[in-house]
Amino acid sequence: MHIIVTGGTIDKRYNPLSGQVDFASFTHIEAMLLQARLDTQTYSITTLMLKDSLELDNSDREAILSAIEVSPHNKILVTHGTDTMVESASFIAQGIQDKTVVLVGAMVPYRFKDSDALFNLGFAMGALEHLDSGVYIAMNGKVFAYDSVTKNKTLGIFEAK
Repeated sequence: MHIIVTGGTIDKRYNPLSGQVDFASFTHIEAMLLQARLDTQTYSITTLMLKDSLELDNSDREAILSAIEVSPHNKILVTHGTDTMVESASFIAQGIQDKTVVLVGAMVPYRFKDSDALFNLGFAMGALEHLDSGVYIAMNGKVFAYDSVTKNKTLGIFEAK
């Protein structure tokens, strides 16, 4: 399995110097895998970028698509911010064939108490192993095809549209 890190809330942290929630210079994904008692050596992890998904543009989505295309793996997990996750999944789906891609994120950063990040990551990894080729979003204990999901910003969940 190849994990491609793009940023999003899952990787944000509280910066005590600025008082802002931002990104460190590294991803928390390896720490999350270790916390889940997974052998990090069995996963290929590529930190492509650490960006808020609201800041992603089509050149960033092209970079994500390219990383997926050149990956030697057929099972790809992409960490992504939730605000534009559906948009990026649709973009990726236009260029991917014969691979299984799951996008996952969090509503609360991994480093924060009561975060959904570790659960979402583990759920997405398990789901990825059993899905057919295609592009999916795994959030809130559910898996959605990229073209049949929406983010309910009032409830803070993903749901079928």
